[in-house]
Amino acid sequence: MERNGSAMEERDMIREPLLLRSRINTTSQIAIVGANVCPIESLDYEIVENDLFKQDWRSRKKVQIFQYVVLKWTLVLLIGLATGLVGFFNNIAVENIAGFKLLLTGNLMLKQNYYLAFVALAGCNVVLATCAAVLCAYIAPAAAGSGIPEVKAYLNGVDAHSILAPSTLFVKIFGSIFGVAAGFVVGKEGPMVHTGACIANLLGQGGSRKYHLTWTWLRYFKNDRDRRDLITCGAAAGVAAAFRAPVGGVLFALEEAASWWRSALLWRTFFTTAVVAVVLKGLIEYCKNGQCGLFGEGGLIMFDINNSVPSYNTIDLLAIILLGVIGGVFGSIYNYLVDKVLRTYSVINERGPGFRVFLVIVISILTSCCAFGVPWLATCIPCPENAKEECPTKGRSGSYKSFQCPDGHYNDLASLLLTTNDDAIRTLFSSLNTHEFRIPSLIFFFFAMYFLGIITYGIAIPSGLFIPVILAGASYGRLVGRLLGPIANLDCGLFALLGAASFLGGTMRMTVSLCVILLELTNNLLMLPLMMLVLLISKTVADCFNKGVYDQIVIMKGLPFLEAHAEPYMRHLVAGDVVSGPLITFSGVEKVGNIMHSLRMTSHNAFPVIDEPPITDAPELCGLVLRSHLLVLLKGKVFTRHPRLSGAETLKKYHAFDFAKAGSGKGLKLEDLEIEPEEMEMYVDLHPITNTSPYTVVETMSLAKAAIAFRELGLRHLCVVPKTPGRPPIVGILTRHDFMPEHILGLYPHIDPHK
Repeated sequence: MERNGSAMEERDMIREPLLLRSRINTTSQIAIVGANVCPIESLDYEIVENDLFKQDWRSRKKVQIFQYVVLKWTLVLLIGLATGLVGFFNNIAVENIAGFKLLLTGNLMLKQNYYLAFVALAGCNVVLATCAAVLCAYIAPAAAGSGIPEVKAYLNGVDAHSILAPSTLFVKIFGSIFGVAAGFVVGKEGPMVHTGACIANLLGQGGSRKYHLTWTWLRYFKNDRDRRDLITCGAAAGVAAAFRAPVGGVLFALEEAASWWRSALLWRTFFTTAVVAVVLKGLIEYCKNGQCGLFGEGGLIMFDINNSVPSYNTIDLLAIILLGVIGGVFGSIYNYLVDKVLRTYSVINERGPGFRVFLVIVISILTSCCAFGVPWLATCIPCPENAKEECPTKGRSGSYKSFQCPDGHYNDLASLLLTTNDDAIRTLFSSLNTHEFRIPSLIFFFFAMYFLGIITYGIAIPSGLFIPVILAGASYGRLVGRLLGPIANLDCGLFALLGAASFLGGTMRMTVSLCVILLELTNNLLMLPLMMLVLLISKTVADCFNKGVYDQIVIMKGLPFLEAHAEPYMRHLVAGDVVSGPLITFSGVEKVGNIMHSLRMTSHNAFPVIDEPPITDAPELCGLVLRSHLLVLLKGKVFTRHPRLSGAETLKKYHAFDFAKAGSGKGLKLEDLEIEPEEMEMYVDLHPITNTSPYTVVETMSLAKAAIAFRELGLRHLCVVPKTPGRPPIVGILTRHDFMPEHILGLYPHIDPHK
């Protein structure tokens, strides 16, 4: 008991920095979204089979079904087009803003105005960082960070305020542009996934009464099931737009983002990513004529710069195994440190928007000092005689930055640090000059990227983890290639690619999708066997220490994510052990006053409806009625003075779409109802809006089985019914919160969570 008690205290301490004990949980759950604490609800993926739904389904014609299918494909097409355009706009903006900043700094360095060059670099970075931070801190805190954990939680059934709101989309786009252009060690790839999901959510709202977009066709999408499918397509489109990897985008959605999958969704996501690929290809061709400012090769990353045919020997295979182990160890340490930094930053972020902006400015100055100061540690290297590009580089991009070096020499650290992240990756993956970077420079660069990536993630800007991880992994991969140069067949560029893959596998814990994304990035299918090997090893090693970075952040933020498997201790409990009370039920024909009182006193989203004599011979469970449906029914005031069945009147007055879920705008609230005192004594028939086929489990079912059924079916409520007759027809209702470890282990602290 003493050991279990200390284990409980340890678990509390792990969660404490982000979900303080002083915060009272008055709803089903609270979590951190961006930098704010907000209540969490679940999404309704279950079809509510009430009389109104059945009437609507029977009356649907083939034309209406055809309209629904056509509109769904049209929305998927629009998601692909919009995400592709936003991805291209992001890249054009970053390349031009960062290009101007780097050109200004480079020109001042050529004139040997070193102090002025640093002031220009740091000043531009601070201004851009402040713009990103102000947008994030004051307009949409939910836009901070990668956004992938939030999208992953949403697709698991978690609904949090502003995760996919239009304001979040706006800040995600412009905040990502400013943040990446400010020189932070962050990527725009994670935010693009969130952006794609926000675009899909915006298009899948099912119309808006506020903006008079109430076209009949749009109303078909006023439900969480269709929005879930569209947002899955949006997440896949975001990956495709970020990496120009359409197949990788589909696999990312399948492996990492989505909790529910089916064949129809597979080809919709594939169609979406194909549209993104076509849009990007067309726009890049347009920009090849120099009509997009400083946008060039470094824009939409496609690292097809290594055309060598990989041949490898035993030494290479041993080195690749070593890279996999290194990637797993470094990846697990990276995740551990990111966890600690996020918990530290949460204390600062809780103090208010001003402190969040101040933290961003501090990290920006530190990053600028590192980018400008570290190259002074490097010695100048003579330009290679057979260089295929200008040396030293005079323009914005290039592999040979002169920095403080005389003519005919270049600074290898400046070539990596004073450039865009995409150009740095391209340079590391290059096989044109094996000795382009000295070993000490690669070591310095690795530690700079490793630790700057850790301290930057968690500040109030949109920030992706892919690029920092690729940069750090590519640097130690190229380092291994340099060390094994005389005895290895693979060149340094391929070792850099495998190093990036190993670090990605060690942090993200994805395999198939990462493998395909990297192959599409590098346009080198011959690397497939080696890529598979290094990803499998790095993931296996890292899994021995902790969880993937996105899973870790989901837990840290308190998002009630349901895993695909049940925890071991759940097999020692049954469903009846964790249902919480008191259970509030309604009769099939209920007094209006009782309903109003229950709605005021609780925040429950569903109530059991029980038929009693004289409607039935004995009390029996009629089904579940949703809170939102009760509000609509009460507003319509289909009341009777005496308890009687009046469902026919309700079916004539209402259509199923009247009870459809509102979009991101405000739905009907209890405060919107105006019920007169005399109406409180009247009755309303709940049968037409009651879901008569709710999912139920017997109270003696294993909690592990109930948890798996709850997740696989995408439920919000699971009714628990008694095993023996002669008792009330329902024992309780299981919700997402009831399956959370904190709730279960709080009820049964003596249980060992690992057994």
